[in-house]
Amino acid sequence: MGLNENRINKQKAVMMTVTNIVELMDKQGLVNIPTGWTQGRAVFGGLIAALMYRALEQCIGEPLPVRSLTVSFVAPAVAGDLLCEAEVLRRGKSVTQGQCRALQNGQVVAVLLASFGAARTSLVAVEPSLPPVFKAPDECFSLPFIEGMTPEFTRHYAFRWGHGAMPFSGADRADIGGWIRPQESDQPVSVAELLGLVDAWPPAVLPMLKVPAPASSLTWTIEFVGDIHSHTQGLPAGWWQYLAETEYAADGYVHTRARLWDQAGALVAISRQTVTVFA
Repeated sequence: MGLNENRINKQKAVMMTVTNIVELMDKQGLVNIPTGWTQGRAVFGGLIAALMYRALEQCIGEPLPVRSLTVSFVAPAVAGDLLCEAEVLRRGKSVTQGQCRALQNGQVVAVLLASFGAARTSLVAVEPSLPPVFKAPDECFSLPFIEGMTPEFTRHYAFRWGHGAMPFSGADRADIGGWIRPQESDQPVSVAELLGLVDAWPPAVLPMLKVPAPASSLTWTIEFVGDIHSHTQGLPAGWWQYLAETEYAADGYVHTRARLWDQAGALVAISRQTVTVFA
């Protein structure tokens, strides 16, 4: 492959969104992950989760709202062919549950469990948390993409840092937040894109470190509030608000909670992660 062809392929990958890649998956769950989507030695976890979700969505067939996803990142996934094997575990009266395994070269690299549920009449109702008060996106620091320094996949997102210290600044708190949107912001946001938006931020504990160190998600659970389709159908990819807080860290493992709000200030997702930190 010549230099020009390499450059063209890289440019094509830069222009692709999570949704673009997800839509390349065939009916057997096979998809080719392009270059330009890595974080360290592995492909961006939000993209892997989105691909497994897509395979399971195809398998289930019926248009039920997704309520929760749990992902275990078993081994580093790389650019190239990825096979997503999905199956329905149970179809209940209102809830359907399924699982998906992502494989490369016959090895499992990630596993997803998901619950889809129709709305039911209930006497219980608790109002969701309100978004934090941040400066407007154009008043916040724009996190730049720096070749060779920031994770490769972050070129696909626009970040505005609105809360907490920067990574590797030796801060005494491990909370971060701000605004985020896909760089290609003229398309409606899908559930797959939402998975990318939530997972794109660095681990909330990184501001406490004084020098760069590897960190990666071990497990990830994300819960969608209400009917997720009401937040995504026809909604342009504007700025979404994000806040992550570290609840506990020791022995090289970090436990965080994060939330995502849409452009109208409505809570969309609650996320929990166990992150391994090699520092």
